[in-house]
Amino acid sequence: MKTDEIKTLFQQFEAVAHEVKGVECWSARELQELLGYSNWQNFGNVLIKAKNACIQAGVKIDYHFTDVSKMIMIGKGAEKQIDDILLTRYACYLIAQNADSQKPQVAFAQTYFAVQTRRAEIIERRMLEYERVKAREKLSQTEKQLSSILYERGIDDKGFAIIRSKGDQALFHLSTMQFKKKMNVPDSRPIADFLPTVSIKAKDLASEMTSVNVQTKDLKGQQPIEKEHVDNNSAVRNMLLKRGIYPEQLPPDEDVKKVKKRLVNEDKKVLK
Repeated sequence: MKTDEIKTLFQQFEAVAHEVKGVECWSARELQELLGYSNWQNFGNVLIKAKNACIQAGVKIDYHFTDVSKMIMIGKGAEKQIDDILLTRYACYLIAQNADSQKPQVAFAQTYFAVQTRRAEIIERRMLEYERVKAREKLSQTEKQLSSILYERGIDDKGFAIIRSKGDQALFHLSTMQFKKKMNVPDSRPIADFLPTVSIKAKDLASEMTSVNVQTKDLKGQQPIEKEHVDNNSAVRNMLLKRGIYPEQLPPDEDVKKVKKRLVNEDKKVLK
């Protein structure tokens, strides 16, 4: 998500924040629109999930989800009373966690309501960290799937490690040892934990390509699969170079484990 998109969403969410008896809150009806739900019934399903999550957390639901009603204009000066719910920041956070995360406004809301200090730059930083953590988790899933595919084709754990290392060398033009030294990565840790998001996604794309092609081409044995993985990493590298990105020259990022731990701790502070 781009900076200007984040700032626009930030302004929209700020504009509908209310304070009732000293408590920061949001209208469920207004939040429904902000999260891209056109139908109140569909949004009601998200509300039910959020309320259940609140109960399971052992938190009093009535404080965070308060039923109210309000009048709306329905044309020609006429008004109609509709049901609404006043939501605390914690309630909004639970709603965002149970909403459709494919919607960009929902992804934004998950961070917006998790951050106590409402500043656009803090939210932007957290969203970038969240994206990196998710990219790293996706790479782990992809590599696990690739390992399973290769195991069925005669490649053991040692062989998979060699293939992955050869792929990294094709992508970064450095051996695993050289790259770890350059990035100050501990010997016991995978390089991917210290890569910037674009490099993590590059590795993920190359591995996805290998998974597809190994099965499509019905490749078996170390050498043909190793060549396939090297070719895919080289193709991804060439794509990056065409856009002026030299992956081996990008600075290392913070240990993704520390980033994930920080995000989890920030989420736990939502209720405080």
